Formats: sequence, structure tokens, C-alpha cells
Amino acid sequence: MAYKNFTFETDADGIALVTWDMPGKSMNVFDMQVMDELEAILKAVVADDGVKGVVVTSGKEGSFSGGADLTMLEGLLRQFHATRAKHPEAAARELFEKSRRMSLLYRAIETCGKPWVAAINGTCMGGATELALTCHARIAADANEVKIALPEVKVGLFPGAGGTQRVMRMADAQAGLQFLLQGRTLDAKKALGMGLLDEVAPKKKLIEAAKKRLKGGVDPVKPWDRKGFKLPSGPIYSPQGFQFWPAANAIYRRETADNYPGARGILQSVYEGLQLPMDQALTVESRYFAHVLQTREAAAMIRSLFVSMQELNKGARRPEGQRPNRIKTVGILGAGFMGAGIAYVTARAGIDVILLDRDIAAAEKGKAHSDGLMSKAVKRGKATADDKDKLLARITPTADYADLEPCDLIIEAVFEDRDIKKGVTEATEAVIKPRAVYASNTSTLPISSLAEASKRPKNFIGIHFFSPVDKMMLVEVIMGKKTGDKALAMALDYIRAIKKTPIVVNDSRGFYTSRVVMTYIREGLMMLGDGVPAAMIENVGRMAGMPVGPLSLADEVALDLAWKIVAATRKDMGDKYVAGPLDNILEEMVIKRERFGRKNAKGFYDYPEGGKKQLWPGIPDVAGKPKSADAFDVEELKQRLLVIQALETARCFEEKVLTDVREADVGSILGFGFAPYSGGTLSYIDGMGAEAFVELCKKFTKKWGPRFKPNRLLREMAKNGETFYARFAPERPDEKKEAA
Repeated sequence: MAYKNFTFETDADGIALVTWDMPGKSMNVFDMQVMDELEAILKAVVADDGVKGVVVTSGKEGSFSGGADLTMLEGLLRQFHATRAKHPEAAARELFEKSRRMSLLYRAIETCGKPWVAAINGTCMGGATELALTCHARIAADANEVKIALPEVKVGLFPGAGGTQRVMRMADAQAGLQFLLQGRTLDAKKALGMGLLDEVAPKKKLIEAAKKRLKGGVDPVKPWDRKGFKLPSGPIYSPQGFQFWPAANAIYRRETADNYPGARGILQSVYEGLQLPMDQALTVESRYFAHVLQTREAAAMIRSLFVSMQELNKGARRPEGQRPNRIKTVGILGAGFMGAGIAYVTARAGIDVILLDRDIAAAEKGKAHSDGLMSKAVKRGKATADDKDKLLARITPTADYADLEPCDLIIEAVFEDRDIKKGVTEATEAVIKPRAVYASNTSTLPISSLAEASKRPKNFIGIHFFSPVDKMMLVEVIMGKKTGDKALAMALDYIRAIKKTPIVVNDSRGFYTSRVVMTYIREGLMMLGDGVPAAMIENVGRMAGMPVGPLSLADEVALDLAWKIVAATRKDMGDKYVAGPLDNILEEMVIKRERFGRKNAKGFYDYPEGGKKQLWPGIPDVAGKPKSADAFDVEELKQRLLVIQALETARCFEEKVLTDVREADVGSILGFGFAPYSGGTLSYIDGMGAEAFVELCKKFTKKWGPRFKPNRLLREMAKNGETFYARFAPERPDEKKEAA
């Protein structure tokens, strides 16, 4: 039988080599057709007495599989919600049966009576990792490309094709649960150490090693299907279990605040499944998986963190009719921490960098940042000395503007000072080629006003990176009033080259991300003014789903920078600016006490050298004596922190700063960590319903002030019963094809 996605070859020893190589795709993924073909291959293997065993591998260089195509699950969910209203029981039953198809297929492979060996040659994610765990032995290449993970929890789900059950029967309980709950990525050696791999082989001898293992004898019956099997860490109801499981539950609640049904499903599936035989355990897992699939959180996270993010990464906002840009050289103005970080990710993408600063010593110091990062990568085995040398060779430090002449793109990353930026813009434009694009990495200053210093505003754009550049995945592209499509295409092509996720916004003070995240910090400071204890503010921030509390984030952003932003805003707005508690607290902290945040180890927290940060005891001297924690409702405080951010996002949408719901949600999660379980700021509103959100805003306006007043767009949507995703639905790539 011929297969579209697999090749099937049996050698003289009766070993079938099944090679997965999906045509037209850079990476193998599971879809319905792949599962149909895998099922057909299984039947062929079982029916053919000449086949003694199977090696399953990938034909893609450096990649085994990226796992399941989650658009398949999104389609399944749409079908479920469409039929649930009229036939709830039938819809739930159908969702359960369809969502467990992969689990049943894997169990059939596991119990087919013939041994299967997975030969993992590279990236192995999600359902592909579960396939490997299903096999009777696993061998991975000794290569940096090998990355093994079950990352489903990061998109609101959990491994529902046997992952929770097999991992916990193969690995130590603590290591296994961390692997599942954190969606951790393992290299080959760590996976081997955990017991998830049987062998690591040289890359070029991977298939040979897999066949050799089969010839040497691989038991086609898994340990848990044999009598007398014992869990690696002992039974749940045992002295060890009584120590481990209550602590595991406490840590889960501390880390997630029970906001994530997917993480809860992992804990429930594991705890209950480990007390049952494998077939019953897999049924328990499938039931929890189907339940989690139905949750609002899972639907929102799949949409934002998979579907929307994929579309943005593939150029959903790239202007049509623009030729692809081949970016050879990028000039970076300013070799401070931000500029040095941009230089590193640019050189890592294979692009030459001209790194300019006021003198050669400062520019060399910026290059040293890349040296340090690469040295760490070499030490950890993530890169070679040759990789380091090649990357550093791409970065040319300079203090001479004339060296910028060959650049295709300029990224300015100097101080947030309008006059300084004006000077470097003029000096740069005097030497660069006419078609080069100039981008400012400002975080708050309006691009249109900065472009006034440019003689070619059509080629002037904002590219806002987040710190630290090498770790943060979002880049915010800002369109000035005169920015042209050519500049936008260049910016998006560059961001794709450095493998980050772009969002495109229109000009505004603070743009989108800085504008919204400042409302989170401001609300935390307002709570201080209201008498909420500082520790309570920080705790409710994390309980609401934010990565850190607002006071901690204020320290990270830098209080002196926040004060400069306030001062610049006050200067620009003049008499229209209304001062408040935020101004008083920042002035007290920055001007009077020189507490700038983490940068000088003094902010709302103290940062003792070599010790753990602690809340500064002097906060009451600045903000006033706090009230008793019992005076405040924890749920209301959580809502204040989330509502103010979602409300500001809605204002950005009404003002056309944002024009795409996908960018609002993806940007809020990747840019400032807005409660990922909600799917993002606009999904948070849609999940609650515009009417309920507006009522909450009105309640908070009455109680806490006019900053919570709902805008016209929200009031209109509430009146009409609309959602952002229904009213402003983005045009999908497949819909564009149909229209064409």
C-alpha cells in the first residue's frame, strides 16, 4: 500500500523502517490523514508474519515531529459547540470518542505483539513524544537538535494520548510530574537520565542502532502490562506517597492558583490513573482530556497561543505586493543592554551587524554581551566554539557613522530622550542608502513625532523589543502616520528572520504593550494608596495569573524610567495632565529616596547581594500605613488588576491603536504576561461577556474612580451582545484562498 506521509520498507531481517516525511511541510505534524495512515501501517505490520519489528523515524532533517496540528482540535471544538445546544449528551460523547482516537491508536501499537522502536532524530513534541513513549524502546540522536517535550499544558491542554500515564510509570514521580506540569523541554541526555529514553546514539548511526536493538531483542510487552509491575516511586498509598502527593498538590496550587484546567487535569489524571491498570488509566485520562477541551480556558489558549501565534509568525499582517527582503546587514545604534541584546539575536540569525556607540570602547562592551551569552551556551553544550566564533565575527563594533552605509535596516536603541534620538537619526540618514529602513526601539515616545527628525518618514518605523531580548519572544512594530508598506514589510521580514512573534500597532503614547502594562503597575501603586498591604498586592497579582506582582514589575521596569515617562507625559500634555497618587509615590521613591528598582538594588524591594529579594520595610513611609488585609476582598483585587488592563486594551482598539484581535491577545500574553489562561486581554472580556464586563467597570468606577469608566465601544458591544472575536474576526489564511 502507498502512503502519502510515510514510507514503509522491510529489510532482510524482517525489520520494517517506517519513515514519516510529510510532503510540503518543514516539520511533521499529526492530522487526521496521518493517523489514518499510521493505523493502516499498524494493521499491515500485525498481518505480515514476515515483519518482526518496526523502527519509526522521520525524514525531516533535525526534526521528528512537532506534535498534533492544534487547528484539528480547534475544528473539533467548533463542531462540539455548534451541536451542544441542541444535543448536549451526543455532542459530549462525540467529543470524547474523537478526542481519544490517538490514545486508542497508541494503545493498539503498544499491545500489537510486535516491538516498535522510536528513532528520534530531532525535535519531538507533544503527540510525537507520546508516540515515542508508546514504542517498546526509544533511541535519540546525540545532537543539539533533539528536544523532547510534552508542552500541551502551555496551550491550555495536557498530554491526552497516554502521556500522563506512561511518563509516570517510567520516571521518578517528582521528575515526571515537573516534566508534565511545566511542559519542560529535555535534551537527549536529560531524557535518558529520566528514563524516558533507552539509548543515545551518534546521529549518523541512529537507524543502525535502532535496528541493532531490535535484533538484540525488545520485549513487545510493556512493564506495566506484566504481572507484578511496580511504580518507580512506589504506590500512591504508601509512606513515600503520603509525603509526595500532598506536597505536589500544594506546589501545584501555589504555582498556578488553580487557574489552569489543563494543569489540574494532569494532576487528576496522574493521581487517579496510577491506581488503575493501564487500559482503565487511559480511559480516565481521556475523560479528563475531553473535559479540559470543553473549558473556556483551553479554547482561548489554543486560539491565542497556537492558532493566532502561528498566523502572525507566518506573516498575517505583512502588506501584500511587497517583495521579500533579503536582509544582509543591520545597523544598531546604541550598544547598551538593549542594543547589545538586539545585536546578539540578529547575529544569531546569520545577519551581519554594525554595532555603533559613542566610542569604540562602549561598542566593544556591547559586543562582549554576545560573547558572554555564547560562552554560556558552549558551556551548557547548546553551541560549539565554532558557533561562537562565527556569531562574534558577524558583529562589527564602531563609533563611526560612515560604517552604517551598507545597512539594509537600522535599529536605534539609544536613551529615551527625544533630543538624543533626533541627533542619531540625522547623523545616520546622512550616510545610509536611500532604500534603507530606519527603526526606533522606543518603548513610549510616539513614532510620528520621532519621525519629524527624518527626511524620509515613509521609511521610518518603530520596532519595540522587550528585555531581555534573547528570551522575550514578542516584538511590537509601530506604524507612524507616514510609515509606508515597504518599511512594514522590512520590519516583519526581519522579525521573522530572528524567529520572534510580531504584532503591528498604530502610533500612540506607550503604543499598546507599554501603555497597558503601565496600568497594571499603576493599579498596584493605587492599591498601595488605598491601604492594601504591599505583600497582599503582590500575592493577588500572581493569583490573578500575572507572572509577577505589580510592585515587583515596577522594580524590573525601573522606577526612575517610570518617573521619566510620567515627566515626559506631563510635559507633552501640559494642562491636560492630571496628577495622582502614582506621581506622589514615584516622586517620593525616585527623587527623594533614590530607589530606582532592581537596577540599583533598591526599589519596592531590597535586593541583598547573594540573597533573596524582600519587600522594603519602608514602603509605609512612602504610601502610608496599610489597613488590615481583612478589609479587602481578594477576588475584587484580582479583578481590579485584570480589568484595568483589559479596559485599556479595549480603549486601544477603539482608538485604532490596535486593529487585530489576535495581536491584542498574543501581545498581552507574550509582552507582559497577561493571565495566559484567559487567552489574552480581549479574550478575557469575551469570556466574561461584554455586558458583564461593563457592569464590573461601572461598579469599579463608582468605588475606585473614573479610570474604570467603560469606553463607548464596550458599551455598544454590551448593548448588542457582541464579542470582539465575532465583531472583529480576522480573515484566516484559508478564507483568503477561498475568496481568491
